[in-house]
Amino acid sequence: MPDRLDVLTGSCVQIPCSFDIPAQHMDIFNSTIRTTGVWIKENPNFGGRPYNVIFNSSKTVNRYQGKITGNMSQKNCTTVLFNVTTSYTNKYFFRIESQPFRATDTEKSVDIVVRDLPSSPILTVSGEVKEGTPVSLNCSAVAPCPEHPPELTWTLPTQFTPENQLQENPDQTKSVLSTVTFTPSYLLHEKNITCTAVYPVGTSNKTAEHNMMLNVSFSPKDTSASISPADPALMGSCVNLTCSSTANPPVTNFTWFKISEGKPAQVASGLSYTLNVTVGDGGLYFCEARNSHGRGKSKEVQLAIKGQEETVNTMVFGIAAGTLGVLLLISLLLDGGETRGSTMDLKGQTIHRDRTPRLIQFVLTRPQLERNQRNLQKTSLKRSNMVT
Repeated sequence: MPDRLDVLTGSCVQIPCSFDIPAQHMDIFNSTIRTTGVWIKENPNFGGRPYNVIFNSSKTVNRYQGKITGNMSQKNCTTVLFNVTTSYTNKYFFRIESQPFRATDTEKSVDIVVRDLPSSPILTVSGEVKEGTPVSLNCSAVAPCPEHPPELTWTLPTQFTPENQLQENPDQTKSVLSTVTFTPSYLLHEKNITCTAVYPVGTSNKTAEHNMMLNVSFSPKDTSASISPADPALMGSCVNLTCSSTANPPVTNFTWFKISEGKPAQVASGLSYTLNVTVGDGGLYFCEARNSHGRGKSKEVQLAIKGQEETVNTMVFGIAAGTLGVLLLISLLLDGGETRGSTMDLKGQTIHRDRTPRLIQFVLTRPQLERNQRNLQKTSLKRSNMVT
């Protein structure tokens, strides 16, 4: 017999039971003779307390309604009591009567505890819940009345297919086991799961549930790098690069890299990387986060240096100005080539003019360049109209 049984009011209870006959009494016990099973409440000594006998299999009317479902000739005294009430809560002893052998086991008893509400099911996990690795969740609920076992249902933030079965426990009591197997992702970390047991009692149901938060292990995710301040940095100023990532267990190591000659080169380690800006600090950076399950890499971020930006702008403008000057010089040369060797009749005289342009070296300021560019555009437009 089990030591204890938890039962619901209005339901039934099955008491697993078996017995052995001591060797010294085997000669007076005959299994072929009908054996009667008797259940005694509270105290095994019922001589002066006949009301303590609550069930006798040889009688049709008993204080408690029930029946022995086991085969007494095979020493199986499993018994079912029906329509239990809170008054059934007590300690019970078993007695056998098979003339001339009669005996009560005073050393072994079962405590029956009757409740209005069922006990919560037991929720367990088989192994570590790790991202990408299949895992099984088990939910079990006692079935004190195997004729009407509880129904187990799951609430999970993922797709699943449960497998349910009625099983026998080591103490011969019954329980319902439900198993779901799925492959977790890091998005399920700290999500709640629920197993609910629904017990049919008469025309109604009684429910109990067990909630558990998933603890999913995963490598660093959503790794990102940021620069503060975000504006282009001044030479000699202080700039802070910060790495962030989500991981379970937490990140144990952050590493910083700079793209140098097209390849990443490690420059620092730690959650943050602080530097005083020098000429060579500008460029692309990224961070890498690691834990015991893997690593995660951030996107590249650009560290721009303000002084270098102005130098680049000046170089671009210088190149543009030089190109514009060459175009203007070519235009003047072409203009001269068209009029070279032309004649003009003035008062009957023919005058020859050589309009070959001279090469002039000059330095243009920015306003002059802009002005010359506008003039060049006007000249080109005028030529276009003349040709037309």
